[in-house]
Formats: sequence, structure tokens, C-alpha cells
Amino acid sequence: MKRFLSCCSLVSLLAGQVSAAHAEMLTELGEGEGEVVIVAWPGYIERGETDKQFDWVTAFEEKTSCKVSVKTANTSDEMVALMNEGGFDLVTASGDASLRLIAGKRVQPVNVDLVPSWSTVDDRLKDAPWHTVDNVHYGVPYMWGPNVLMYSTEAFSEAPDSWNVVFEETTLSDGKSNKGRVQAYDGPIHIADAANYLMFHKPELGIKSPYELNQDQYDAALDLLRQQRDLVSRYWHDAFIQIDDFKNEGMVASGSWPFQVNLLKADNLPIASVIPKEGATGWADTTMMHAEAEHPNCAYMWMEHTLSSNLQSDLSVWFGANPSVPAACTDGRGMQTAEGCTVNGMDDFEKIKFWTTPVSKCESQEACVPYYRWVSDYIGVIGGR
Repeated sequence: MKRFLSCCSLVSLLAGQVSAAHAEMLTELGEGEGEVVIVAWPGYIERGETDKQFDWVTAFEEKTSCKVSVKTANTSDEMVALMNEGGFDLVTASGDASLRLIAGKRVQPVNVDLVPSWSTVDDRLKDAPWHTVDNVHYGVPYMWGPNVLMYSTEAFSEAPDSWNVVFEETTLSDGKSNKGRVQAYDGPIHIADAANYLMFHKPELGIKSPYELNQDQYDAALDLLRQQRDLVSRYWHDAFIQIDDFKNEGMVASGSWPFQVNLLKADNLPIASVIPKEGATGWADTTMMHAEAEHPNCAYMWMEHTLSSNLQSDLSVWFGANPSVPAACTDGRGMQTAEGCTVNGMDDFEKIKFWTTPVSKCESQEACVPYYRWVSDYIGVIGGR
């Protein structure tokens, strides 16, 4: 079982509000150093090895002579731990990691004047609070989307309309219990999914944000997760292991990413996904540069490359998510279409509760449970405490 203790030293920095000391920002670029080393989510950086149609690395390497090396990470906590260890230039960080990286001084400010395509970025993302602190940008937006409810169409005669199928024991339309046939995400940010569910079903708790929980709200979310533990067959953190579980281990429902849904559908598995009535948490990922990046020029070249509309378009199709460059939906330079972006939720931005790092000084109420508590308590939930 994946554990999260390796990043607790950084997490403790988030006991209060983020306050970042600004590292010196590059003011001009030079020649490429011949390499760029990136920590990335599965499926985010493709060179045609999984599917020949999807390759946005080869052309970059040929144009810049910067060889791309990728270390895949399956959780935000793993990304934070890797960036803390060092040896990487860039990371595709979600909102529940990015503020920790800023507070821990593991990433440096990004000079958007050195990223010519910055002007093409979705205005909703340019100053997003998960990568902008004190009006300083610490990254370039990459991709965003919802955490969907993935389900087996053989177990469900109709699309489930609620997350209750993964939180509460129920008999499914195939006549069998969901117990032992569902999964949950193996990361403390999953506490927010429980809080999101309670926002809808227990409004008397007064939850305004699933990332801002007072002690009573937090205890209610943990109780729901302890109830869920009796149903869960596996806590997943590896996208490909989850795919295998749905193929071979009888799994029928789980929170997931569009990436897994797309690959399972491509293999003609009876899989579909939905955003239930309670809404969904989601992720808006940012390419961030390590504070001690050894290849800063290649890193800036890669950040510019990631904003090309054809890359954004093809990545959007591949991952089933939304580009950070809106033109990628319509300019025809890649595989994506306006209709495809609509299906992926391009118009649902305001409905998604994007991952962010919980801190004690929160906006919606006087005090909230900080993230370091989420880490230790979620380990306890998974361990049966």
C-alpha cells in the first residue's frame, strides 16, 4: 500500500497560509543544455510508444536538441517527494501539490515573458491561485479536467447518478452488492471527495469548500471514508493497475480519470463515465520548474512547446481532458474538435472543485484542518483506524 510519509516534512509547511520567498527569476534564455528531465502524470508526455498517433516529444527533441526524460508519478505526494529529492527540471503538478512546492521553495518563479505563447492560455487559468502567489507565476498551465465516476455498463443498466455507489453499500442493477467491487483513490486528497459528497447530502454540516473543513466537517468526512473502506477492494494510485483491475478483477465502479476510461473503451471494454449530481473534484495541472533546475533553457523551451495548440489538442484527445489553450479545440491543428472539448467538460469549469492544498487559515471559516493532518489521518483510514 502506498504511503505518504516521505513528503510530511514539506506538508508541515502548509499548516498555515502559503507565503513564498521569491527565488531569482530568469530574465533571458540561452542555448539549450541538451536535456530536460520531467516528473509527470501517466499519459502526459507521449513519444508514440503507447500509440503511434500520439507523439509530442520527437519533434521537440529534433527542433531543440533537448532530450526529454520522464519519471512517471502516480500521486501528487509522490511528485512532491521526487521534487524534494531533486534531480528534475520540471513537474506537471496538480493543485494539491503546487502550493506545497511553492511553500517548500522547490520551484522557482516563471518569467512568462520568456514563454511567447503565454498569451494564448485560457484567461481562467493565467492567474489561478494554485500556481500564482503574491502575483508571481510559478508555472505554465498544462491540462485540466474532472475526477469522473467510472463504471461498468454490465453492472449498471443506467448511468449512476450519485457517488453513493462508491461510498455506501448498495445492490447494483446486476443484482449484486457493490461491496468488494469498488475502488477509491490512494491519496489524502480523496478526503475532499468525501467532503464533496457530504456538501450535497448533509448540508447541515455547512461545508463551503471540500478543501476547507473545520474539525466537525473533517470528522464527518473521515467517518464516511471509514464506511467506504468496508466496500473497497483496492485503493488505486497507478492508472494502469486500475485499468487491469477493471479488465480482470471484477471492479465495477471507482473515481477515476478520463485517461483510464479512454484506454478501457479503446480495448472495447464495457466502460463509461459520468459526473454525478453531487458534482466532482478535479485537477488543473501546471508545468513548474525546479528551484535548482540543471537545464533551465531546455525547460523553458519545453514549457513553450507544451502550449502549442496541436500538442494541446492531441493531449486533450489522448487524456480525455481540456486544453489550457482554448484555440486547441477549434483551430484544426490537432485531433481535437469543439464538440470533443464540450464532451470533455470545457464548459464545466465553474462546476469543478479543483484540487488545492488545505491550509489552516482558510477563507470560508475561522480555522480549517491543514493538509499534514489529511496525510496522517488518511493513512489511518486505509489502515483501518
